[in-house]
Amino acid sequence: MVSLEGRRMSPERLLQSGPEYLAQRHVLTYMEDALIQLIEHKDDTEHSDVARFFSDYFTSVSQGTHVLFRDYSFVQCTPHNRASFLRLFWRCFRTIAKNGDLLTIKEYHCLLQILCPDFPMDLTQKAARIVLMDDAMDCLMSFSDFLYAFQIQFYYSEFLDSAAAVYQDLLTGKSLNTVIVPTSRSATPRQRQPSTDGASLEGVEAPHFYQCLENLCERLRHSTCPPVPLIGEIVSSAPRLTFYGFLMALAKHAGINQSIGALPDKADLLVDEALDSELEKIVAQLSSCSVTQPPAPYPLPPREIIRGGSPKKTLPSRRRPDLESDGSTEETDSSDN
Repeated sequence: MVSLEGRRMSPERLLQSGPEYLAQRHVLTYMEDALIQLIEHKDDTEHSDVARFFSDYFTSVSQGTHVLFRDYSFVQCTPHNRASFLRLFWRCFRTIAKNGDLLTIKEYHCLLQILCPDFPMDLTQKAARIVLMDDAMDCLMSFSDFLYAFQIQFYYSEFLDSAAAVYQDLLTGKSLNTVIVPTSRSATPRQRQPSTDGASLEGVEAPHFYQCLENLCERLRHSTCPPVPLIGEIVSSAPRLTFYGFLMALAKHAGINQSIGALPDKADLLVDEALDSELEKIVAQLSSCSVTQPPAPYPLPPREIIRGGSPKKTLPSRRRPDLESDGSTEETDSSDN
């Protein structure tokens, strides 16, 4: 059995209760959107084509093309929609990486707005801060660096906002009634002003941060969170870490990328076999058409070529009148002179 997202369901998922499955797969969200789309296009849809309309709609949901040119509220409303949008963004603009172009934040935001007209600028800026420092926000970024940073910022947006707040609480000693100071040089805790990106030079203790993130994922069980074992793998890489370093590790972690399932590994970023195969077929068809019958911009009517055996007639020659003659048409015999 295949779910709405095009993935084969395991026997364990088949044992889920109806309401649990509907909530987990956001089936009611897609049913409501399908009805809204049907009402908006009722003038173009005949009564006998309603079943075909729903079939086409859920086929597009399965293929991930249903988020194209939709508003941001719909694009981000389910994890499947977010993954579909990330995949579309990669497939549409991967030639930027192939050409090695570097773009600014505003240019990447314009690309996002091509697919989603009201995509928020602040989310694009947050993704850029994972790649760039605050004092270098006007610098150029490669497509691959921006893409994987944008993936975790967009897909895990609620989790990252909450994690940033947890980090600040740890940094200022407000979490779990435990006083945590940036350094051990001072016997009294020091209060710090939150920085713009939630990062500090000293960072926080990694085990304590992981404990807080584990509790956060438990509270956000119905939201999109990274897998807890992968978070533990990232956090345990150092005794202390900054929030900026945590974001960078999320963006570069291959396991996080595979758990989202929207983008290929970084080594295969330029490879899209399905799309490349379609493009090769189109190019081959265009090439064959141009060789066999080149198109004429202005087609001319066919001309009949008469091939007859009629005798050739000699046209009489006319002598050009002498410029000094008196205009007489009589020919002068040179023998009389």
